[in-house]
This record gives sequence, C-alpha cells and structure tokens, in this order.
Amino acid sequence: MKALLCFSLALFAIHADLGAEEYRTEAALSYYESARLEKADAYQKETCVLDLVYPTNKPGFATVIWFHGGGLTGGEREIPKLLQEKGIATAAVGYRLSPKATPDEILQDAAAATAWVLKNIEARGGDPKKVFIAGHSAGGYLAAMIGMDPRWLAALGLSNRQLAGIIPVSGQVSTHFQVKKVRGDTQPELRPIIDEYAPLYYASKDLPPICLILGDRRIEYKNRVEENDLLAVSLRNLGHPFVELYEMGGLDHGGVVNGACLLIPGFIKRVEENTPARQVP
Repeated sequence: MKALLCFSLALFAIHADLGAEEYRTEAALSYYESARLEKADAYQKETCVLDLVYPTNKPGFATVIWFHGGGLTGGEREIPKLLQEKGIATAAVGYRLSPKATPDEILQDAAAATAWVLKNIEARGGDPKKVFIAGHSAGGYLAAMIGMDPRWLAALGLSNRQLAGIIPVSGQVSTHFQVKKVRGDTQPELRPIIDEYAPLYYASKDLPPICLILGDRRIEYKNRVEENDLLAVSLRNLGHPFVELYEMGGLDHGGVVNGACLLIPGFIKRVEENTPARQVP
C-alpha cells in the first residue's frame, strides 16, 4: 500500500477512547542472561537494558518493541509519547552504539532484547504471539533486520516468524550507511548497497506482516521512501500477503514518529483480525 496521509487527518480519524487501563513500568531491565553479563564490560551492562510499560488489567495484550534512532551512533532508549498507554505494552530498548560496538554486536543486542520480550511478556499478562518489532530511523533498520534476517533470533533458539509484525518507521532498508562506513566503504553515503546487512536482501513471502511508515518524500531523508517502496513492491511480488506502506504527507524524517504512533494501533488490530488494509496502487 502507498497512501499519502495528512497528519492532522490521521490524528482525527484514529483517535479513540481506549478505556481505563492501568499500567506498570519496569525500568532498566537487563535483557542479557546473567551468564553473558558476567563477561560483559561496564558499557554493555549499562546500555543493554529496556524499559517496559504494560497494562495490568488487560490480559493478552500486544507488545511493541521500540528501537530508538540516532544513526547507530547516538540516541537513547525511549517510548514515543503518542505510543504510550494505547492498550498495548511498549518496550524501549537501549543498545550499544558504533564505534564502541560492531554492527554484529548492535544486531546481537537488538536480537537479545527481542528474545527477552518474547520469553518474558507472558509472565506479565501479555500474549507472546502478539509481539511487534518497531523503531525509528536506525531503530527501524534494526527492527527490519531482526524481523527479516532469521540468523539473529535463530542464534537464540527463536524464529523471526514468531513475531506478530515488523514496523520500520523511516528505516533504511538497504545496508545502513554507518554499517557501510564501518565495513570500509568509502563511496558516497547515498550509494545503495544490498548485501547481508540490508533488509531488502531478505525479502520473502514467508515473513510476518510488515508495515512500512515514511514521511513525505519531499522532506524525508533522501532515498528513504523510494527504498521502502521497492521493499514493499518486492515483498508483494514475492507473494507476501500482508504488506502496508504509508507515506505521510507533510511530515519530515523526525516528525514521522508522531504520525507512525497513530497508525501502529490500527496495524496491530488488523494483524489480530488478519485483515490487511486495502492497497491503493
């Protein structure tokens, strides 16, 4: 689907009374097992944690794992304000950053956090079959990589197909520019590479439902909308049955986070009902 949406109209259309759920917050939960942490340095111990906010009186809730942006070199774990207390749980993930961590170590962190949620959310009342992986910009790249490349969760005894959905928000789906830089590429940043560090490389019909959300291509990060459009077309042509693509008019690379938070609850509901949004060519 490629829909050009106005932020104000989306806000009006999606706003709803979500009831009186009560929420609990658990902060700075380490997502690595104790045996792994014994060998970790102080930076990893401090950074590799997540904050979990979840409803306490709504059993079987869905969960969104959220990876922050920052180009893989900056940023801090956070839960976007407009995504909070929407009847779902949110897990804000911290992960190691380049150059202190290699691309593989960053992806290992993202996979470990995802595995922790899949294994522990049921004990808090959530449904492990309703875990969605999401993030903005660099975080969207991580969400796409963990959701699409099976290697990372397989190393932890899990499958990416256990995820209920993948929601990259303005995520790079060719190889991330920082990953290219670390691996020695000296060509212009916008020259696309599609190798094993590119979500596009793993396009397949056998993936969880996917919702790609972008800002307005006139003011978005260059190439970002077009790359995601290619991913959506590739997935559909390969036979993937549940792909949604939104280009949100008037929103730039940073502002699209607020727009995405208005779309995500509807995507979750459609996944639960197995009714993908009607696609507009």
